[in-house]
Amino acid sequence: MEPIWAVGLMTGTVLDGNIDVAILKTDGETISEFGAWTLAPYPDDIRALLTETLDAARAWNFDGPEPEIFARAEEAISVAQAHAVRDLVLSSGLTLADIGIVGFHGQTVLHRAPTPSRIGDTRQLGNGQVMADILGTRVAYDFRTADVRAGGQGAPLSAAYHAALLRDLGASGDTAVLNLGGVANITWTDGRDRVIAFDTGPANAPINDFVHGLGLGDMDTDGTLALEGHVDEARLAKLLEHPYLATPFPKSLDRFDFSASMAEGCSPEDGAALLTAFTTSAVGRGLDLLPRRPEKLIVCGGGRRNPAIMAMLPGRAKVEAIPAEAVGWRGDAIEAECFAFLAVRVLRDMPISFPTTTGVSAPMRGGKIAA
Repeated sequence: MEPIWAVGLMTGTVLDGNIDVAILKTDGETISEFGAWTLAPYPDDIRALLTETLDAARAWNFDGPEPEIFARAEEAISVAQAHAVRDLVLSSGLTLADIGIVGFHGQTVLHRAPTPSRIGDTRQLGNGQVMADILGTRVAYDFRTADVRAGGQGAPLSAAYHAALLRDLGASGDTAVLNLGGVANITWTDGRDRVIAFDTGPANAPINDFVHGLGLGDMDTDGTLALEGHVDEARLAKLLEHPYLATPFPKSLDRFDFSASMAEGCSPEDGAALLTAFTTSAVGRGLDLLPRRPEKLIVCGGGRRNPAIMAMLPGRAKVEAIPAEAVGWRGDAIEAECFAFLAVRVLRDMPISFPTTTGVSAPMRGGKIAA
């Protein structure tokens, strides 16, 4: 198959108010050309609706009928993200007829990893048919459900794209990709056929929730609080006894599996420092699980913009950490690019998850296509 233009969409679990949109030319195996990208802000009313929806999802917890608010939120985000796609495509000099497919991840509202006694579950809000009708182009969506129904973790799905980026750099097992969104996940490859990916622990979500809960804003902007705080090492050591950190991969997390309550009773500065130290120490524990411990991490996701996280990674995780831009990648666009890449793989009927990334028994196709 010749490379085609695809658009990818991603909205993370930290609810930063942005729709990540990126255009990519790819055949689903290699990247031919990077197109335009943007962070398109949600209207305030949709952001508030999503916050309410996440609260409803946690109360529901996959038990009984879905909350009524899901339908309203799904319609709202599908329309808003379709408009974001149209705006970016047209502003880039392309037309919608030039776009072979759109990869619409949707908004994750709840994710439950499998256990030995039950399969997992996952819910992303996003109506691919609504988007396809608005744009008049094919839309790949619902990327995770098939994997979960087959006994997989359903996450992370970024491994195939991260591995393609690493191959372009000629990287082998000495370099890995760390994505810091609401949750932190790592992708490692030996440079040939072996690719491993898993969630190492929390990233921005507990820090953001802690700061927000104190009425100090939506995040620890520029890591200011954490950099001024003191880490209670004894308390951190206790937190690092959490069994998840030593659990072998594949493994995945929901945004709320590690919460701001880890810093309960701390001052704003000390709490932010503790949560930041936990995130970076958990990354180090994850690196210890790999077949070969990488010497360098290429960091993408919003967390790379937090100087406290980036400053703590070398000491706490015992690894060199550089932002994605240092190797020429577009750090804010990578997750959206990933779903453009995966959309083409869905279109080509290629696998998007693997035994060493989500734990499925064999490479797994996934996603649905609306046209």
